[in-house]
Amino acid sequence: MQATLSSSTSASRWKAAAWPLAILLALALFPPVAAALGLDFYIGFVRRVLVVALAAASLNFIMGFGGMVALGHAGFMGVGAYAVVLLSDAGFTSAWVMWPAAALLAAFAALVIGSISLRTKGVYFIMITLAFAQMLYFVFVSLRSYGGDDGYTLMARPALGMGLDMADEATLYWVVLAIVAALLWWLDRAAGSRFGAALVGIRDNEIRMRALGYPVYLLQLTAFVVAGAMAGLAGALLATGNSFVSPSMMHWTQSATLIVMVIIGGLGRRWGGPVGAAAWLALEEALKLHTSHWHMPLGLLLIATALYAPKGLAALSDLWARSKP
Repeated sequence: MQATLSSSTSASRWKAAAWPLAILLALALFPPVAAALGLDFYIGFVRRVLVVALAAASLNFIMGFGGMVALGHAGFMGVGAYAVVLLSDAGFTSAWVMWPAAALLAAFAALVIGSISLRTKGVYFIMITLAFAQMLYFVFVSLRSYGGDDGYTLMARPALGMGLDMADEATLYWVVLAIVAALLWWLDRAAGSRFGAALVGIRDNEIRMRALGYPVYLLQLTAFVVAGAMAGLAGALLATGNSFVSPSMMHWTQSATLIVMVIIGGLGRRWGGPVGAAAWLALEEALKLHTSHWHMPLGLLLIATALYAPKGLAALSDLWARSKP
């Protein structure tokens, strides 16, 4: 009996890991296939999808699992992006210095903002995170030495060494894929850990979790800082890929778009962030090829998701699994 349960558990674990591994393999093979088909442009596009998926997954970690609806998450992406600009202007060229520094600076910003914002609840938390993000936005708009509202162009991409040419689109794609895959795997593990379970418990019944002795504020702040650091790294990767940074990337509308991506993908679903980001950006890119009024179909997608897939696109896999004999 025990052997049967063990084999059943192993089989379920393998099935759960099969799809992510298949998608990872397909993404790894994408650059040579795209180059062979003359679709080199889409190497950069898929790389951007991967980076935004990381940012959306980090937001889903605090919003879906922790119940913290932060309307300022793009601000941390902007902090990470401008960290690359500041270090580049100071003469640093190594990605080993610039990317971790971007994540740490964004984590520090999240620590400061979170330590204040988490003393509020509900709509007040939403509004105070929005206020802090807009403060960051106007700070970087005022930095005329770094382009102000016009943005700043990097002269060269950060160097990674080890014989890797970061100017090559495919090389940068694989580096970004490795980083994003590792962090998404870590987030998936964290969501399924005792820490993730505690966050879900706080989301569902904060008073009971306090009564059980859980340090609610510390757990929420830790998750908020981790999510901010990952968003900062995503911003640094965007800055590296685009070789350009603008304050517009941290405007509140970008934070709202991240929230929409999470909702479409599946709030509180482990792969909700990446699924929502991929669906939103892919549909946006496809619609732009045919019409300049692409906002309306995307709005219809959001309405259709709310009506027919309220748990998000990632939850459709459960329906598919239940429909199998």
